[in-house]
Amino acid sequence: MADEKHRGDDGVGATVFIGLKPTMTYVFQVVTQLNSGAGPVVVKARGNAIAKAVDVVEVVRHRFLEGQVELGPIAIATERLVNRDGREANVSSIAIPLTRTGPLPAPPAEGTGRPPSAG
Repeated sequence: MADEKHRGDDGVGATVFIGLKPTMTYVFQVVTQLNSGAGPVVVKARGNAIAKAVDVVEVVRHRFLEGQVELGPIAIATERLVNRDGREANVSSIAIPLTRTGPLPAPPAEGTGRPPSAG
């Protein structure tokens, strides 16, 4: 479950859970969701994956969709989980909502698989 995508709790948007895959895998998932017009995308992570979640959001904001993404209110929390040894442990978590503010890309031209040319 560490790296699934699913619709948000209210049925609008999507959630990307950060796990063990490479950073760019999650960047492409987030960009794809934002480009599809799915609504806000929430990037979520726990524990050691929090730093990777921040990296994913920063790469999306500054390298792929510069000036076209807005951050929502970032939520941080501590969750009490039972570890493998049966003991309870505190695990930090973060949720970073992103909303597309720029125009969505044009859909591909019918039958070509490429965007329509201008001109």
